[in-house]
Amino acid sequence: MLARGAKAGLDAFAVYGDREHAANVAYLSGYDPRFEETLLVIVPGSQSKLLVGNEGWGYAEICDGPYERVLYQTFSLPAQPRDRSASLSDTLAACGLKAGQKIGAIGWKPFGPGDGGFGETTLDLPSFIADTLRTLAGDRGAVVNAANLLMNPSDGLRAINEADQLASFEFAATFSSQGLRNVLGNIEPGMSELQAARLMGINGLPLCCHPILSAGRRAPYGLPSPRLDIIKRGDPVTMAYGIQGSLNARAGFLVESAAELPREISDYVEQLVAPYFAAVVDWYETIGIGVAGGALWKAVHDRIGDPFFGVSLNPGHLVHIDEWMHSPVFSGSDIKLQSGMALQVDIIPATGTSYFTTNIEDGIALADESLREEIAARYPEAWRRIEARRAFMGDVLGIRLKPEVLPFSNIPAFLPPFWLSRNSAMTVARR
Repeated sequence: MLARGAKAGLDAFAVYGDREHAANVAYLSGYDPRFEETLLVIVPGSQSKLLVGNEGWGYAEICDGPYERVLYQTFSLPAQPRDRSASLSDTLAACGLKAGQKIGAIGWKPFGPGDGGFGETTLDLPSFIADTLRTLAGDRGAVVNAANLLMNPSDGLRAINEADQLASFEFAATFSSQGLRNVLGNIEPGMSELQAARLMGINGLPLCCHPILSAGRRAPYGLPSPRLDIIKRGDPVTMAYGIQGSLNARAGFLVESAAELPREISDYVEQLVAPYFAAVVDWYETIGIGVAGGALWKAVHDRIGDPFFGVSLNPGHLVHIDEWMHSPVFSGSDIKLQSGMALQVDIIPATGTSYFTTNIEDGIALADESLREEIAARYPEAWRRIEARRAFMGDVLGIRLKPEVLPFSNIPAFLPPFWLSRNSAMTVARR
């Protein structure tokens, strides 16, 4: 981080986080704020300082990161005591920020060419922090958005992971994917959405998004949380469960066969699910080390680029502590995928019709031979799971993976269109 900052001409960093936007500060410090904001101040040659509020003070101690805690009570919740900390300006000055420095401010969003002219001095930090940093630096242009040092999809520090980080992501994905597997195997008509969501077995590991499960008229919107609505036979259903480092999602109809669907969508599999699954297969068989992100985009859009499918978002992205860190997968992308990247197949057809949708969201990692050997040696249980998933994808589903593709999901590419047909799923025709 310091070496990259020096190369970019930066003298110091101020890394912001809050409950919703904690990934960058958590990656650098091990501290993920719960109720409050936080700011990690990094000045070369001195101990990093972590500014926390009243409730973060104790929690920051057990996070045991490479920092010195600094109490800044304005980060506390409204009406809590403010009697033991200096002003933000004085606090940051004591941390080593001063006039003449070029400060890299890191929030959670780097801006690009499509963001309406926002440039390197556009910050995504709260105004009271951004204004104070600019005043301290003495020049508005001396405080720049440095999020790309961590998040750039080609060479950001969080884009390439070591074995330990990948093992933690596999651990998370094992739980989140198994949660969806439990729902697929046990959901029944007459359950409430909340009862069905309980089948996920949510275990308390920190989430990267709210648990999602909805049926009927809310299901096409994708994002609703479960409530007391009763799930009926024939309903469309969508669900997702994400733990920090993973997210898995599925969608389909709560029926046993196409005969239970309305006549106008009785060809649901032929019209939507089969071409969608073919696109997912192409995604899995294309991805690999050295493959350009644009090749993945093209593989998907060659199959389901027709407006009927409504695929508008990136068909794949980097996954980290945050579910969507960034994406090298877009039209014309020449960003080469590298060993150590953790990615998610994330192809969402939004038909806007009675065909509803179908959906697979699962995570993988890319690992060259040396990284694979390290994971296998240091995390043998994870490696056994990865090998079993690869075998399932090849032997049962018929998907041919490159050696460097490591599936992290317990339901890798498993796509049942009809959720009451428990033993039926899409497979590749024999080749």
